Amino acid sequence: MTTTGVGAAAEDRVFAALANATRREVLRLLRERGPQPVQDLADHFDMRRPSLSEHLRVLREAGLVSEQRSGRQRIYRLEAAPLADVQDWLHPYERFWRDRLKGLGALLDRMPDEDPA
Repeated sequence: MTTTGVGAAAEDRVFAALANATRREVLRLLRERGPQPVQDLADHFDMRRPSLSEHLRVLREAGLVSEQRSGRQRIYRLEAAPLADVQDWLHPYERFWRDRLKGLGALLDRMPDEDPA
């Protein structure tokens, strides 16, 4: 992921979309159950359909879902490519914490065991 220009705007949209629990739940539903009509998605939430439509718009603009019309229905599908970009961005932080925890483990291994007596 980039930090300047057009790439940064796209990155910001993805992170903003993922910051909301409802949108993360929509992504989970699409990942687990595959493409779904908007009404099937709406049945999972205690909110008015226009509110869910706003969440779906944010996800679409971030490139995280796509919409296909089938007659009168709109079918939503997960688009996972932007999530790979997020994973790439997070990878150095994962490595950072793994190294820190490995160092902590080594320190604890060098410490003498306490006698519980």
